[in-house]
Amino acid sequence: MRLQDRVALITGAGSGIGAAAARRFAAEGAAVAVVDVNKAGADAVAAEIQAAGGRALALAADVAQEDDVRAMVRETTHTLGALHILVNNAAIFVDKDVESTTEDEWDRIMDINVKSLLWTCKYALPALKATKGVILNVASMVGVHAQPNSIAYCTSKGAVIAFTKALALDCAPYGIRANTLCPASVTTPLMEGFINMQPDPDAMRASVAARHPLGYISSPEEMADAALFLVSDEASFVTGTELHADGGGTLGYKSE
Repeated sequence: MRLQDRVALITGAGSGIGAAAARRFAAEGAAVAVVDVNKAGADAVAAEIQAAGGRALALAADVAQEDDVRAMVRETTHTLGALHILVNNAAIFVDKDVESTTEDEWDRIMDINVKSLLWTCKYALPALKATKGVILNVASMVGVHAQPNSIAYCTSKGAVIAFTKALALDCAPYGIRANTLCPASVTTPLMEGFINMQPDPDAMRASVAARHPLGYISSPEEMADAALFLVSDEASFVTGTELHADGGGTLGYKSE
């Protein structure tokens, strides 16, 4: 049990990578605060963990709102007793190029994908200092290797990587580690929504799979396994870095 007696808070945990991480961490002994703007999704994941004999707390929060973040951290530590692991996974996607992206779309994606990290880390740090905890921010391969028609999303994920490096330096004196997970394509609702917006979803799904040398779109569970490594003691000397769980995509990624 690699996370026995630890408490994890995971944002965007009502579906996709966040939900898979919540289930995986709970199976390894952690009590999990399952946070999502969609309370029904958070409730469902928490109920699944509880039915399997684990401890889970479902919370609704818009991570772009400072008051929501402050409240979710307070409720997590009050109800579950501590905080050892913070996973910032919540994100949105805008499928537009620079000319068609509106100011409102730009601001919203930056608020959710980037500014939320400021709020979560600011309010979680006192509890993490007490436990010498760990922070994992979920970025994306496109934060390093961009793709077309995704300028706001690519920018936001590049910012997550830079934020995490600076955060790792600030947190190191307290024994807190901070790393970034950079997935490629994953079968999440976000990815499925993008694929289903295309004129030929089946052709797009095949094209996306072919972009990765391993030849397929990864599962949320594969990302959860990578996340588990980074938050566990097995990565005790790893901080300020990115783990590219990308099926070899960064070796020769093709956006089309």
